[in-house]
Amino acid sequence: MAILEAECLTKVYEEGGSRVEALRGISLDLEPGEIVLLEGPSGSGKTTLMSVAGCLLSPTSGRLSVEGRAVDFASAEDMVRVRRESIGFIFQSFNLFPALTVLENVLFALQVRGRRTPDYEREARMILEQIGLGHRLDFIPAKLSGGEKQRVAIARALSGGSRIVFADEPTANLDSHVGLEVLEIFRKLAKEEGRAVLVATHDSAVRKIADWVLKIRDGQLIEEGPPVTDPEKGHP
Repeated sequence: MAILEAECLTKVYEEGGSRVEALRGISLDLEPGEIVLLEGPSGSGKTTLMSVAGCLLSPTSGRLSVEGRAVDFASAEDMVRVRRESIGFIFQSFNLFPALTVLENVLFALQVRGRRTPDYEREARMILEQIGLGHRLDFIPAKLSGGEKQRVAIARALSGGSRIVFADEPTANLDSHVGLEVLEIFRKLAKEEGRAVLVATHDSAVRKIADWVLKIRDGQLIEEGPPVTDPEKGHP
């Protein structure tokens, strides 16, 4: 059963007599344990689609269901609730709080999700240990490498048990070696923890871990299917 179902999503911007159709009737499903790659040139609608499907933006029309519950886009409170309970975001620029330590960045995310319980610090430590940052808990972001910053962003997205993870160009600021380490984390999140992961990127290396590829152009899905495999090499 799909953990996220989007049907005929549209997003239209109108200003000063001009009209821009950022999304044109896009439908998609995300399944638990599935990694979906969203490909498309700049301006194709990748970020808009992730923002609408992730309840950061309301669509002009269309329907969205998350974990079996219809999203009420007319209610800001409902959108916040869905984000808090079900969805984690990972951004290209990391979006960490520079004055907070690694541990404090994750603790803050847990607090926002309403998880300030006696065990919430233990939960944050456990997540950071899981992704290899147990030795960096007291470091501020300025003292971290790019790969470590992205791991903190991943830990923050996982806080509170988010079953859906949206990653927007997660390897863009990383070298190829570190980028592959981050992709391996995504693979484990999906295959070992049953999370659904949607990755929007220009990085073709993501095809190595993707189960499904969606191509978007001018706000429309133009192609979808499994990653194309090289018959000689045996991998994407």
